[in-house]
Amino acid sequence: MAEDKNQNIAKSRQVILTLLVVFAAMIILIRLMTMQIVEGESYREYLTEGYSVIKTIEASRGYIVDRNGRSLAVNRVCYDITFDKNNVVKDSENSVILELISILEQNGEEWIDNLPITEEAPFEYSGTETARARLRKHLDLADFASVDDVIYRLKERYGLEELSDEDFRKVAGVRYEMERVGYNYNTPYTFAEDVSSTTINIVSEHSYYFQGIEITESYERVYPNGDVAPHIVGITGIIYEEEYADLDKSIYGINDIIGKSGLEAAFEEELKGKDGKIKITYNAEGEIISEEIIEEAIPGATVVSTIDMDLQRVTYNALEKQILNLRETAEAGKGKESEGGVAVVIDIGTGEILAAANYPSYNLSTYYQDYANLLATDYNPLFNRAAEGLYAPGSTFKPVVATAALQLENITARTTVNCEHVYTYFTDYQPTCLGHHGKINVRHALGYSCNIFFYEIGRIMGIDNIRQYAYYYGLGEPTGIEIYERTGQVSNPDWAADRGITWNNGDVLQASIGQGYSLFSPIQMANYVATIANKGVRVNAHFVKSINSHDFSEVLYETPVEVLSDMEMTDYTYETVLAGMLQSSQDSSGFVWGDFGIEVASKTGTPQTSTATVNSTFICFAPADDPQIAIAVIIEKGWQGYTAAPVAKEIMQYYFGTETSDTPETDILVP
Repeated sequence: MAEDKNQNIAKSRQVILTLLVVFAAMIILIRLMTMQIVEGESYREYLTEGYSVIKTIEASRGYIVDRNGRSLAVNRVCYDITFDKNNVVKDSENSVILELISILEQNGEEWIDNLPITEEAPFEYSGTETARARLRKHLDLADFASVDDVIYRLKERYGLEELSDEDFRKVAGVRYEMERVGYNYNTPYTFAEDVSSTTINIVSEHSYYFQGIEITESYERVYPNGDVAPHIVGITGIIYEEEYADLDKSIYGINDIIGKSGLEAAFEEELKGKDGKIKITYNAEGEIISEEIIEEAIPGATVVSTIDMDLQRVTYNALEKQILNLRETAEAGKGKESEGGVAVVIDIGTGEILAAANYPSYNLSTYYQDYANLLATDYNPLFNRAAEGLYAPGSTFKPVVATAALQLENITARTTVNCEHVYTYFTDYQPTCLGHHGKINVRHALGYSCNIFFYEIGRIMGIDNIRQYAYYYGLGEPTGIEIYERTGQVSNPDWAADRGITWNNGDVLQASIGQGYSLFSPIQMANYVATIANKGVRVNAHFVKSINSHDFSEVLYETPVEVLSDMEMTDYTYETVLAGMLQSSQDSSGFVWGDFGIEVASKTGTPQTSTATVNSTFICFAPADDPQIAIAVIIEKGWQGYTAAPVAKEIMQYYFGTETSDTPETDILVP
């Protein structure tokens, strides 16, 4: 009985298995019929017409030009060697890479290699810790993995076990970079950039061997006038991995170029342009049979800066000449120790920054080649002193205090203070003046830079009123510029308290003469003196006039002139402060302006630093009766304020045409 039951079960299983086989066969038969009859035409098209790939058309980056359209940052067409995975012979990458590297080495050219391992055995880690951590993560290794662990994994991953150490390192660097940037059938890999015509010819002649290796056209960012305002124009570079995490992946690839600093970074969105797309169709043999542009590439916009290239050169040359002259001829402790310097020129009516020179400086054209040396160079040439440097204003701050006292009617033009060299109001703090001026009014106090006068009126007004008028002048406030800036602060009790510093009576006195904790940027100081000339109306300082279409056919945006503050300065206040600044041009820096021929309103400053030496600060505007430009000059450890005045004079000589400049005009225009 049991035996019959087992036989029935076996027969049932056999029937079920047979039915399953028949069912599977029917499915396969139906699928074959579908492929041959229903889909046959499409498969025949695939075999004859091949397949299609969508590739990116790189958009040309927008230009940066000076106010007259002369080139500051443009593009140069160059040629790269790229891998197209659609046509590369399978498993041939390693041998092809070695052959290409051999060609490049013969021609003295380089290829892209960011593998953070030394180039020669015995291998060790190199590069930054970030790059090393990225490599270990990419290879699924622990953070503490040794370089031997990495090498073992690289050899295993890319089939490099049989290569010599030298060849292993070369191929591993390329294969790792290929993977890192997402090389695939839709994303070609750039192996080498800007290769020579000799290399192009060799690769082209051996195209039968280098299947899938293409010579492609790209753009290189170039700076035909790279020494002109490099801190303002800025630089571009390859996207860092940490940057890429925050970027729109539909716009940027990990190996794209992006603005890193200055206007290049501030206007990245406008300069970037929009990449296009092209559909490339291959036949079964991998040959291109058609190309169709799906989306046109839109080149980036042109940024028209406010910088005047010729005036910028004059400003830099004047600054350099004076600093080198002080180092060579001045006495020790009186300017011989001069380090860096900065000069800013601003249009009073518009807030346009016409020049912003930092010394020492660098050249954008050789930035990456020079980078290591620039880091090691004295006085930090990479530092943007104009926007990021913070300096005590010294006596150049006194017009702020004079303005406040006149506006608040604490004094009149006839009010006098008796200067007997020592200020004796407080018993516990009695600062001094550089002179014995006797009874002195505000005009002469500005002219002779009398500390006692400003101690007294500063004490009477109090720090809150001083802060308020410093705000009106934009000191310690954002200026409106488009690039990164530091704002500093006006010396005040709140700032001190936040840092655990006790605020004393003497701090108000020091704030009144531009000392204490007050620190401002040179651009703030230039805009401050422009605001004096503009009768208390402060407008936004800016580096960009407009954004134009790539070919200049259309203005897309113009920077508006915005009023940031208006103290409603009275004519009486303006005329009194102006008289004091004209007096200063006669008394404090008269040897500079005596034969100039144009009335200049100015103020010198000699702020103490944390060292035994002092900075030289100088502000001015001209012409006094019809103000056009304002200038701020600072020479680090330059001693007296008047040592910076010759820089301003050379700038004005060029601007107003009172003396022929030996700086040649630049005639390189946008291509």
